[in-house]
Amino acid sequence: MSTTDVCDGCLTFIRKTYVQMKSTINPMPLKIIFPIVIVAISIAAAVWMFIQKDPPQTIDRKPPTMFVDVMRVKAATEKITVTAQGSVTARTQTTLISEVSGLITEVSPAFVAGGFFSKGDVLVRIDDRNYRAEVKRAQASVRAAETNVTRETGLADYAREDWERAQSVLRSSKAATDLALRKPQQAEALASLEFAKADLEKRQGDLDRTVIKAPYDGMVREKRADIGQFVNSGSPLAVTFSVEVAEIRLPLPDSQLPYLNLNEVELVQGLGPRVELSANIGGQLNTWKGRIIRTEGVFDERSRVLYIVAQIDDPYNRYSQKWEHSLRMGTFVEAAIEGKRLDNVIRLPRQALRRDNKIWTVDDNDTLRPVTVVVARADEQSVLVQSGLKSGQLICLTVPQNPLPGTAVRYQESREKTQGVDFGND
Repeated sequence: MSTTDVCDGCLTFIRKTYVQMKSTINPMPLKIIFPIVIVAISIAAAVWMFIQKDPPQTIDRKPPTMFVDVMRVKAATEKITVTAQGSVTARTQTTLISEVSGLITEVSPAFVAGGFFSKGDVLVRIDDRNYRAEVKRAQASVRAAETNVTRETGLADYAREDWERAQSVLRSSKAATDLALRKPQQAEALASLEFAKADLEKRQGDLDRTVIKAPYDGMVREKRADIGQFVNSGSPLAVTFSVEVAEIRLPLPDSQLPYLNLNEVELVQGLGPRVELSANIGGQLNTWKGRIIRTEGVFDERSRVLYIVAQIDDPYNRYSQKWEHSLRMGTFVEAAIEGKRLDNVIRLPRQALRRDNKIWTVDDNDTLRPVTVVVARADEQSVLVQSGLKSGQLICLTVPQNPLPGTAVRYQESREKTQGVDFGND
């Protein structure tokens, strides 16, 4: 029955009731009763219509299936890479000083800040005229002392012969005294000769020191004197450093040390871990390869780190030209150090590891399942899982926020790989 039919029936009923009441009841009370009757009938009709109304229909909706990226894992042997940072320094740095006084009369063209020189090159000459004169005077003193020794030796021989003749005439066996044989005079002459020779050696040394030569293949870092300048003994001339090798001090916390092979014997033999240095120069990434050559032996008391030292041969390309760019002193570099190997581990992207060492996997029913793993090592880019996963398992790379176990997913298998450092050959 429709709502229209109900309303028509009610109106008809009201009309019939009104006609009957009008014929039987006093007109005056009818005016009062009729509105009350209409209201009551209207309420009853509304209640009846509500009861007869059909209940609302419900539609079952399945939650949408989430789409995630997954990765199929594989156990393998992985080489650990330990990272550190440091600045390039010279293994040998020297402050050249003048050992004699005098006027600088000549400097090498390489005697400038940034100038390269080879071992034995003359860097500075000091006026040597006075020193040459001193050498000549000392040479004359040596010759005079030699003559005196020759004279005293001859006199000592004559004295011995005279004593022997006197003893023969006197038929005596009395021994001659040292004074009679002129031994004191002879000893004095020999001492004077040694003194003269020593003085000559000193004078010759002073003369030689007027020429300052390079002690190694290197570069001038700072020039502190120049031609025409008078210098005293002990005056600094320049700061230089060797360019044969460069060193980098790398701080390592004790947590990283178990991953490195720092055998002292191998370090001394030049067989320490390989290291790759990198630095951004002029917007371009440059790399250099070397080895760890030693540790500093003790932990730093303030930072609680152990410094290890890396060495790079020929940093300025003076001998081999094997670097695309020179590794200049003072350059800040990132170091990737070759570590130990870990067997039967699984490398994952860092974002796959969740709180409490949890990894979300996708099971055979395409639903999410959490797995707790044992992490061998983790860094900013990757995670090495020691146990808890099996080769061939699918792990979820894009896990939604607050996931629930058993959540159905659709997925696309990713071929993402974590890149390591290729240390290659030295």
